[in-house]
Amino acid sequence: MRKKTRREFIKDAALGVASLAVGIGIMKPPRVWADNSAPFNLLFLMTDQQSYDALSRAGNKVLHTPNLDRLATEGVYFENAYTYCPVCVPARAVILTGRSIESLGVRRNGDYDSPAVADVPTFDNILSGLGYYTEYYGKWHTPYKFASTYDNYVRQVGGNTPKGEVGQRAAYLQYLDQYSPQRPAEEGELIDNYSNRPYVPDPIDWRYGLPPEEQANNDSQSGRYGNLDIPFDRTRTAFAAEETLEALERIKHGPFSLTCSIGPPHPPRVLPEPYYGMYPPQDCDPPVSIDDPMDNSPYAARASSDEMQRYRNKDHLRYMISDYYGMVNEVDDWVGKILDKLEKLGLANNTLVIFTSDHGEMLGGHGMHSKMVFYEESAHIPLIMRLPGVMPPGTVVADPVSHIDLFTTILDYLGVSGYESEGHSLRPLIEGGVYTGPDFCVSEWPNNSVPNFMVRTAEWKFMFANSPKSKALDALYNLKDDPYEMNNLIGNNPNRADYLAQAEEMKTRLVNWLESINSPHLQGVINRPVINDKPPVVSIVAPENNSLVSRILTVSAEVTNEIGIKEVEFYLNDKLQKRVSTPPYSWDWGTRYYPDGAYTIKVKAWDIIDQTGEDTIKVNVYNPSKKIKYGPRR
Repeated sequence: MRKKTRREFIKDAALGVASLAVGIGIMKPPRVWADNSAPFNLLFLMTDQQSYDALSRAGNKVLHTPNLDRLATEGVYFENAYTYCPVCVPARAVILTGRSIESLGVRRNGDYDSPAVADVPTFDNILSGLGYYTEYYGKWHTPYKFASTYDNYVRQVGGNTPKGEVGQRAAYLQYLDQYSPQRPAEEGELIDNYSNRPYVPDPIDWRYGLPPEEQANNDSQSGRYGNLDIPFDRTRTAFAAEETLEALERIKHGPFSLTCSIGPPHPPRVLPEPYYGMYPPQDCDPPVSIDDPMDNSPYAARASSDEMQRYRNKDHLRYMISDYYGMVNEVDDWVGKILDKLEKLGLANNTLVIFTSDHGEMLGGHGMHSKMVFYEESAHIPLIMRLPGVMPPGTVVADPVSHIDLFTTILDYLGVSGYESEGHSLRPLIEGGVYTGPDFCVSEWPNNSVPNFMVRTAEWKFMFANSPKSKALDALYNLKDDPYEMNNLIGNNPNRADYLAQAEEMKTRLVNWLESINSPHLQGVINRPVINDKPPVVSIVAPENNSLVSRILTVSAEVTNEIGIKEVEFYLNDKLQKRVSTPPYSWDWGTRYYPDGAYTIKVKAWDIIDQTGEDTIKVNVYNPSKKIKYGPRR
């Protein structure tokens, strides 16, 4: 009798799983497989806030990541992989489920406890139901209902920790206390409120040089940079990696799905020597786009905020880059230890290894830090896979792909079918088959003031809002000619009409995607014009001519346009009286304070690409009653 293949065996096993319900523990079938028919294992390695170019494999000439480079050489390196959402909680939910943020009901970081989160399975829920050992270590920062079927207790970051359990930070502090007793800060030191240990701050640290009374109001994990006084092998990265190494030893007989979710290089960016200073600041050049004037950027307001100004200081920014690279180097060292352990246990040839990050980090790009934007530094992420004997070593995939594709890809390689997702298996791209997925990928972020969608093709990137009324500035970049995204070809570009056809083509791709996932934003995107050259229409709403109004005149204006209105201004005799950025557009004029005479009221509106429209009326004020009389419109 012919032995079953791995794919056939898993398929048959799946048929024996009666049901899978998120939030309900599942009794697993016995972990007994016939010789040579055991399914592949999964080792999922993930960092937080690591940009695509924080790898020497990606062309970084300063940072050294030999272990991740080795993984890419032995497996598959994806040159153009993108997060589906450049924020932690939604991004991680998409990775686990293969569904978009709207389908999941997970749109922002605050949604990890939301009752509206969809009841859909994660790949680990499915594998657990098929008899896999499933364990997860490190940072869990996504809806906790998805953690229900792991064999270990998963410690979350944020949200409500179950009674009697500890969260990830509390567990790390217990771990750290064994090796590094707490002590007060000495002169020149500050306390890192994550580790409760002192550190010497860098000049870019938000509290650097401030008097003690001002430090509390400027403390944020995003603003901590410096040399942390703890043992080099007792960091947040070490904690997650050590637990992963212990788990590998324990579940080595498998099959298993094991996740190591490393918190760094997410802030706080305080780190011990030798990783601190491993990359001298003078060797860490600021990105080219730090000098972007941002005069036609969707993120001009964000880049001009007070918080971002310190990230335009090139000398200070070098310290941030130095700390960031040191953290990534530490990640690489621990990834090497985990890969070596896999090899030592004889599991390397039977384990699908995936390395990625939930989203990137601006790292001074366009004068910004953090994420939440669609620029390359924030949305473009590292993605590497290895499965010896199946994935051709040294493969490079240049096609745009997304985290939303990982769910289906993982199940495909582990021989599991029959589960829906909104992504596509990347197996044909890896092995040279016929790929039926799109020639683009999409990212999404639900913010009213910036574009909500990004569409990325081989050469182009399109950023677009989800409503005709949005005040976001849309963008189109030719990444081949403009890799640093400093020349928005639409928006308020005077030559934007020259790029209408390309922008419409990108919008068509977005509409097709939104149709495929049944997005609630489909109609809003359809109704929003790619380029609008019709200026705002302004009409002052006033009583009929010659009517009288006493004491106070409320001047209201109706403003219409096909795209969002950025600002409306009210003038009296050409002197600005009020500026309004949201409806209703009105101004109360206290006429009793003005002498007799003729006055001109003008209302002027700007849309998001600085097209203007205006309307004017004449007003006559009479003493002693201080009543006004409208004259004919001019």
